[in-house]
Amino acid sequence: MRIIHTSDWHLGRSLYGKKRYEEFAAFLDWLGKTIQEERVDALLVAGDVFDTGTPSNRSQALYYRFLCRVANSCCRHVVVIGGNHDSPSFLNAPKELLRALNVYVVGSIAEELEDEVIVLYKDKEPEAIVCAVPYLRDRDIRIVEPGETIDDKNAKLLEGLKKHYEDVCKIAEKKQSGFEKEGHTDIPIIAMGHLFTAGGKTVDGDGVRELYVGSLAHVEKDLFPSSIDYLALGHLHVPQTVGQTENIRYSGSPIPMGYGEANQEKKVLLIEFNSRTPNIRPLPIPCFQQLVRIAGSLDDIRSKLEALKNEKSRAWLEIEYTGRDILPNLREMIDEVLTDSFMEIRRIKNRRMMDKVIRSVSEDETLDDLDIGEVFTRCLETYDVSDEDREELTASYNEIIRSLHEDDVNAE
Repeated sequence: MRIIHTSDWHLGRSLYGKKRYEEFAAFLDWLGKTIQEERVDALLVAGDVFDTGTPSNRSQALYYRFLCRVANSCCRHVVVIGGNHDSPSFLNAPKELLRALNVYVVGSIAEELEDEVIVLYKDKEPEAIVCAVPYLRDRDIRIVEPGETIDDKNAKLLEGLKKHYEDVCKIAEKKQSGFEKEGHTDIPIIAMGHLFTAGGKTVDGDGVRELYVGSLAHVEKDLFPSSIDYLALGHLHVPQTVGQTENIRYSGSPIPMGYGEANQEKKVLLIEFNSRTPNIRPLPIPCFQQLVRIAGSLDDIRSKLEALKNEKSRAWLEIEYTGRDILPNLREMIDEVLTDSFMEIRRIKNRRMMDKVIRSVSEDETLDDLDIGEVFTRCLETYDVSDEDREELTASYNEIIRSLHEDDVNAE
């Protein structure tokens, strides 16, 4: 049996306001072709299918079209679990309809644990047992009690996670034992999860959240039952093993979620079972949109941009100016270099200008100490904006801020 393990698609995610639907579409097209080329029997998606609980119509279209495509391929089964970014009710809503396509969805903890244990069949013969454990929310696995300390909370969270996996795996072990009595030996138990393991690697700007607010509860590999032959995890965006254990893995996100992941090789994992021992082969994912971070003096930035321009690069750029001189017209200078190029600027950080803007009476004041209104006021002062222009600019600025707050409320 051949399985692909993937996770953390985050369909609908943007990068500094830039929609990334073309990248997601290119990845899903590549994944569909790879499934066919590698003759994959089952696809496991370990959570965070969408970036928000209210995905856009276009994000939904990408998801459902892909599932329909896979259902008409050599891939006989798809198992999808919910992640912390996903809305459990949204993922679960079409689950009965998707079952007709052999797509199994477990968006949240099941009322009956049996529903988290899925047997995959080929021609009515069992070939694998999947423990599809979704992201377990705090309220799912522990009871809040008055007066408990953070240590008490962490201990309860870990105990709740451990018990849930033990209970689900006991059901899987019972099924496995029953199949052995029927003559079906070497049926592997494959578990799924969406959580943060101890020692897990993250990178700056990847958007990975602590799953339990105020908690230090990172899961050790020993928490998982030994009966699991392969554990397909989601949540961390860096492909990695857990505790140097080859059969407990994160596949990572398929595209860079931020500039911290820009130089990271993205992968899906191809797992082949000839018995209960998995043979694991990473499959590199092509880069569908180059992200480049440039930091340095103005000369450094110009030099690197010219080199990219000569390469006909189509990169999206994050630029940080760290030179000594204050350059209020930095954006115009960079735009001039990029004339007739295919590159796009997604963000410019002008450290020297910001240092000037947030200068204050107190030496230890930082940007975090100021609200958005104070930062805007200091920008006006820095550029010596006249009182007449200041009134109009402030009114426009406040209108923009109100609009953003209203959009946030509507999204919720």
